[in-house]
Amino acid sequence: MAKTRAGKPRRAKDPLAGRNVLLGVSGGIAAYKAALLASMLVRRGAHVRTVMTESATRFIGPITFQALTREPVYRDLWAATESYRSDHIGMAEWTDACVIAPATADVIARIACGLADDLLTTTVLALQAPVLLAPAMNTRMWAKPVVQENVARLKAWGYQFVGPAEGRLACGDSGPGRMSEPDEIIRALEAMLAGAS
Repeated sequence: MAKTRAGKPRRAKDPLAGRNVLLGVSGGIAAYKAALLASMLVRRGAHVRTVMTESATRFIGPITFQALTREPVYRDLWAATESYRSDHIGMAEWTDACVIAPATADVIARIACGLADDLLTTTVLALQAPVLLAPAMNTRMWAKPVVQENVARLKAWGYQFVGPAEGRLACGDSGPGRMSEPDEIIRALEAMLAGAS
């Protein structure tokens, strides 16, 4: 650790400080953990913008993310913008890294198929930045061959994944399918950014 002139140790700059992180939140019960993730990213010095699917807003309100990030929350592909740039293009250019947490089976499938029918998938399709997905779904859904094929396809294209973890799920089942905890997602994000630089 480097020292200042006074001889005190100087902290290395946080690798997330100043980074532009796009947080995608899709519709699953684990969306409540995304609020903690947003808070932790902001405390680390990251600039966080949140894009929510319509289903995500059934689990947690946009005002939560707006309060935590001090940024507007983006939801509508057709919303008017103050810039000549559409939201999805402007955000894609702004983003250093994208984290989708939770990443439901639906959003994984739509990204794997190249669909762009809402603001989140349209933005992801326009991204040049690395993308980290944190899957969250029922164990039986996670085990389906079509889900595993979609995950494998995305991994082959350079998308990165963290989890899912094993444990008791909201539905009462136990097994793989729990969204990774926010601190684990942040470690994976740090590793992804380090690999991309």
